Amino acid sequence: MRSPQADGPGRRLGLDDYAEDFDRYFWHSGPEGFWKLERQQNFREPGVESWEAFRRGHWDESLALIEGRRGHYEEYFRRIAGCGFALHRVRCVEEPISPYLQWELHLLHLKAQYGEDTRVLSGDAIRAHEEQHTLPEIVILGSSVMYEVLYDDEGKLAGGIRFDDPHDISRCRQAIQEMHRSGEPLDDFFSGHVARLPPPNVTEEQV
Repeated sequence: MRSPQADGPGRRLGLDDYAEDFDRYFWHSGPEGFWKLERQQNFREPGVESWEAFRRGHWDESLALIEGRRGHYEEYFRRIAGCGFALHRVRCVEEPISPYLQWELHLLHLKAQYGEDTRVLSGDAIRAHEEQHTLPEIVILGSSVMYEVLYDDEGKLAGGIRFDDPHDISRCRQAIQEMHRSGEPLDDFFSGHVARLPPPNVTEEQV
């Protein structure tokens, strides 16, 4: 799967404009739903309490803070269901699992318990989709809008490139759905590859 930019330029949005645009469309994703493809193995999420604890090397505190979000996600996914759509995610995971991904997979495992439909693409399955191009970071909201999500050199969210062409949106959604069908259910991957890992050894270079 190539970047949507290969089919024509989109509209580049800075961080604030991207967040505003995303919020405008997210709750109207409709029956086509929300689809996300995540490829990078390391991000920075300043301001997220559990990530901040992870970054400081306080793993038990980080997990407790994730657990403390149960009430929030129960209400969040109840609202999503009430709006008539669902969240679907493909998370690419390389092994050995990066410290950041070990943290994120714990968070995604909690979200999955309340309705997020995440599957994991790993190893040869990733390489099968990257014969010519590294997979892009993509978010699709219904049939109306798609973003290639942008990050800075440190892995912090920097904005996105918006695409509106229905053909391009459909093509990318179908590609992500194909990856999703071939991926491993998150619960199975988490049980087999994540749950028994020791606390990550965090360094500044990794976060």
